[in-house]
Amino acid sequence: MSTTAEGVDLVGDEVVANLARSALFAALTGVFAYVSFQLPVTSVPFTLQVLGVFLAGVFLGPVWGFASMGIYLVAGAVGAPVFAYGSAGLGSLFGQWGGYLWSYPVAAGVVGLGVHGVGDLADPSDTGLGRLVGAMTVATLVIYTFGTVGYAVVGEVGLVPALLAAAVPFVPAEAIKVAATVAVVRSDAVVAR
Repeated sequence: MSTTAEGVDLVGDEVVANLARSALFAALTGVFAYVSFQLPVTSVPFTLQVLGVFLAGVFLGPVWGFASMGIYLVAGAVGAPVFAYGSAGLGSLFGQWGGYLWSYPVAAGVVGLGVHGVGDLADPSDTGLGRLVGAMTVATLVIYTFGTVGYAVVGEVGLVPALLAAAVPFVPAEAIKVAATVAVVRSDAVVAR
């Protein structure tokens, strides 16, 4: 008696590869969260998480960039210490800084959409500087909107005081993160040639 075994692909190789890349960028964002410190003018910590959000959107595109940051949120929600100061859990997601965290999937999707558009992914190094910076600027506005509203609601303060505490002090740092992302994208182009 002979038996024939045929392979069945339950999930395609492309999905598995994209899921692995998404998990990698989620982990990178978690590592960036460990660069956390307090600015003297606000209770919101400075972190490098947004750099991970930008990179996920640039290199994974809108769908998988969004998915990557979703994985990041789920990992932190179930207890992986991947949020600022190595914190984790639902308390972080619904605390005073939670609005920032909730914005990350949307912001990564915005960056991915701005860099790649809809359809197949393009080589990020071929993206014009204006388009790249514009996508990250819009994503930053998304992050600041979610973060400021979350800060205001949880902290029971008005929107203007929340904006002054939760967004304005970070503008120079966001410009540096945008520049760092551009440098990574452009260095990739140099290495590839």
